[in-house]
Amino acid sequence: MGIKFFIISSILASTFFLFFFVVYIPTKILTIPITSNFFPQNPTFQNFNISNTNKTYPITFAYLISGSKGDSMKIKRLMKALYHPGNYYLIHMDHGAPKKDHRDLLEYVSNEGVFGEVGNVWIVKKSNFVTYKGPTMLSTTLHAMAILLRRCQWDWFINLSASDYPLVTQDDLIQGFSGVPKDINFIHHSSHLGWKFNKRGKPIFIDPALYSKKKSEIWQVTKQRSLPTAFKLYTGSAWTMLSRSFVEYCIIGWENLPRTLLLYYTNFVSSPEGYFQTVICNSKHYKNTTANSDLHYITWDNPPKQHPKSLTLKDYKKMVLSNRPFARKFKKNDSVLDKIDRELLRRNHGQFSYGGWCSSLSQSGKHRACHGLKIENYGVLKPSLASKKLKSMLSNVLSLKNFHKQQCR
Repeated sequence: MGIKFFIISSILASTFFLFFFVVYIPTKILTIPITSNFFPQNPTFQNFNISNTNKTYPITFAYLISGSKGDSMKIKRLMKALYHPGNYYLIHMDHGAPKKDHRDLLEYVSNEGVFGEVGNVWIVKKSNFVTYKGPTMLSTTLHAMAILLRRCQWDWFINLSASDYPLVTQDDLIQGFSGVPKDINFIHHSSHLGWKFNKRGKPIFIDPALYSKKKSEIWQVTKQRSLPTAFKLYTGSAWTMLSRSFVEYCIIGWENLPRTLLLYYTNFVSSPEGYFQTVICNSKHYKNTTANSDLHYITWDNPPKQHPKSLTLKDYKKMVLSNRPFARKFKKNDSVLDKIDRELLRRNHGQFSYGGWCSSLSQSGKHRACHGLKIENYGVLKPSLASKKLKSMLSNVLSLKNFHKQQCR
């Protein structure tokens, strides 16, 4: 039994490592810019080239937005709320989702004029199976990181799901982070694993999506392993904002730590809640760059269940007072999203969140709606009071009193 177990683990670890290496091989682009490769661009948009403009934004974010079966409508709404011409967006739909969901997103991205003008929204063409609690969630994130490192220049990587939603405009987010050192990593972490030591550190799980063409649930082998002594385990939130420098370290790092831990977390349940925390807190180069926050407003049952509570209108006031830029999780088209659009994002139905880049029309002199891109406004920011509140929250997180005290221990 011991020999069989060793052989199976070795084969799966080697397969996962080979998959990860192929993802970043520089001779093949695995993601296709939908607007330029599947559909001809609108001739009206061909003259605008961001690389030729002398206007820039102080901060650039690269987003991974992930969805699964039935999430296409939520992703389309999220993209309208989250979009900004100065950022980059990579959408991944679970390979196991119905073809209708994939087609729906493809048509949406292809037919949205602003996406075609700027060319900063892509869909992962060769998508991955994503198994709940399995390491395929982690491999999809690493895949996206590799793609975004190669395709564009940015300062921070942010991973969101279709159940997330912004609480500030992207102008507010850019303005709020404009004074933050770009080597800071916003990642919730803790070495106090409690029950997770025995429930996650010792069991060995296999994700069939690593080697099978059919999606199925992860399964646990009978034998357990001892807790690691070569490194210290950490846990935390799966939602992070990571610096470009740290992302490069995880993908093409000069040390073997990221790859060693990747192989270890191949057989770990809910690996996205521990991999990046364990890498960064065991790295002498990056362990002092952590701000212990996932920048999300999230509420849990007491005692906590597997998933956080769905946010509703009852949570709106606390969301706003948290001054966090994101919140989760939301049900599709919940009425609280309409309130966020209207009062926080200055977003009309079917339109983008307001920003200085917008082509907008005044409505009764009170509200300016974002109808599309005004090319001469590229590089212009029009933040609201929310940017000052966000800066205040970040100043508190990064203060001498809190920053070093809450780093890896």
